[in-house]
Amino acid sequence: MSGRYTSSRRDVVKQGAALGSMAAIGAASFERFAPGASAAQLARNETLYVAGHQWGPATTFNPIAPDPAWPADSPFVYLYETLYTFNLLTGEIEPLLAADLPEVTDEGMSITLHEETAFQDGEPLTAEDVVYTLTLPQRQDGIPYAIFNDYVSEVEAVDERTVRLTYNPDRVHPGMVRQLLTDIRILPQHIWEERETEGVTSVVEMEPVGSGPYQVTVGSAQQVVLARWEDYWGADVVGMPKPKNIVHPIFESNDAGNLALQRGEIDFSQQFAPQIWQMWQERDLPVGTWYPDPPYHVPGSIPMVHINLNRPGLDNPAVRRALAHAINYPQIAEVAMSRYSITVNPSLLIPQGAEEQFFRADAIAESGGWEYNPDEARRILEEELGATLEDDVYVLEDGTRLGPWRVVCPFGWTDWMTALELVAQGAQEVGFDITTEFPEAPVVTTAVQNGDFDLILWSVAGVSAAGPWLRYRDVMDNRGVPEIGQTAFWNYNRFKSEEAEQLLDQAATAEGDELVDLYQQLDAIFRENIPTIPLMYRPLEFYEFNESVWQNFPTEDNPYAPPMHQSAGIQVLYGIESAGE
Repeated sequence: MSGRYTSSRRDVVKQGAALGSMAAIGAASFERFAPGASAAQLARNETLYVAGHQWGPATTFNPIAPDPAWPADSPFVYLYETLYTFNLLTGEIEPLLAADLPEVTDEGMSITLHEETAFQDGEPLTAEDVVYTLTLPQRQDGIPYAIFNDYVSEVEAVDERTVRLTYNPDRVHPGMVRQLLTDIRILPQHIWEERETEGVTSVVEMEPVGSGPYQVTVGSAQQVVLARWEDYWGADVVGMPKPKNIVHPIFESNDAGNLALQRGEIDFSQQFAPQIWQMWQERDLPVGTWYPDPPYHVPGSIPMVHINLNRPGLDNPAVRRALAHAINYPQIAEVAMSRYSITVNPSLLIPQGAEEQFFRADAIAESGGWEYNPDEARRILEEELGATLEDDVYVLEDGTRLGPWRVVCPFGWTDWMTALELVAQGAQEVGFDITTEFPEAPVVTTAVQNGDFDLILWSVAGVSAAGPWLRYRDVMDNRGVPEIGQTAFWNYNRFKSEEAEQLLDQAATAEGDELVDLYQQLDAIFRENIPTIPLMYRPLEFYEFNESVWQNFPTEDNPYAPPMHQSAGIQVLYGIESAGE
């Protein structure tokens, strides 16, 4: 499973796909407010306005549909809840429906539910609902968490409150199981079982019944509105969130949403807002982010240039190293990422947040990393490879010309487009024939999955409960990956390393210092072969707030909750306070 895209531009593309399917499912829209009530009439000091999650009409709140509307899209837990949530800061899972952390053995794990768990229709949420949900991919095709069955061979209800999971002995990986348990929302069996005959992923669900603290009251082309479920099962266990209502207006563009944030019409945003620090430094607005200074956001993913290892010239690791030295990473962090990234390291580990425990700067230096150094790029090409310049482009001794190659990302992903312009500029100045190309997102998605590219900017797994293991798998594990021309969901350039695969298998069950050492070995293989080139760090989600109406949002100096909207980020709703109180 790979990381979610977090830029609002990416969500525009995603929702555009959903709009394209509306003819089939109908322009679903509904309101279930009491007579005389409307979103506009909700008390402002009781209502949290959010942005950056929904960019088209709310067409279904089915959490296992291909493109569910917010907040049914994983892993939000406002409506449907997971057994555990993921905390970006610690990298750990935290109980939600579960009463405690799982009881783990070599064979599997046991999970005990809180005594009070219930759905919004009053029916209890029991171990049978958990078993039903986790085993649904065994009965239905297209379930987004079907990979769960790769790691768990048996799910059983020990009693009404206890579920036992047995690992697949051929793929024991507790970290992946923990990760999946933070993604899979538990469904009410008494509702969804009856829907299996029609195919659960195609159900148009406009009045969803979950177990979370909010219910959907409006789902339309203009907005999604949630009302607090006053009979929430967790009221006496985890408390009640402060906002009585949550409204997500559906904006036409980033600019409209960012203007609303400036005006205090949006309280909590996940949009890409360029140079957000100007809102408080130059306009003295009550706007904030997690950090008051660069990089402002906690990094959670590493967009990277995937290199086609089958192209003549690019198949040479020394050429790839020269290219890596040609890229101006500090400028990408400053310009393309609006200072929202520190200068990226030649590593698949993120040096801040949950993965800081694994990161070793000295290991990078020892195993031959790279940095922006055009002179070193030319030295490698000339002295190590014997390349000569012909019309400002290097040609190798065997006659291979370093280009023309295209470096690609989707049109409209402006931060990525700017980054690639800088990549091409640096490469051309050194002596590569590299130019940019920005097709529409569906074209790029097909190209990256089929391996039909020279160089392509794409994301792999972000920070998760599975740790950096999943990112190393995405970049370095060729097992289960089809040949070029067929659809792949990781290792898009089909890099092969038996040593890396063996280390990944060891890391799946390792802990402590052993795990740290295994990641250093994997990182060294990555730097030696350079199958991809990391360009920048990005947050899993942009975390921005305006305290005109709601105050006490968590920050680095007030870290009572992680800087997230999803998963453990729901803790934010328990700590904020209305300015009118």
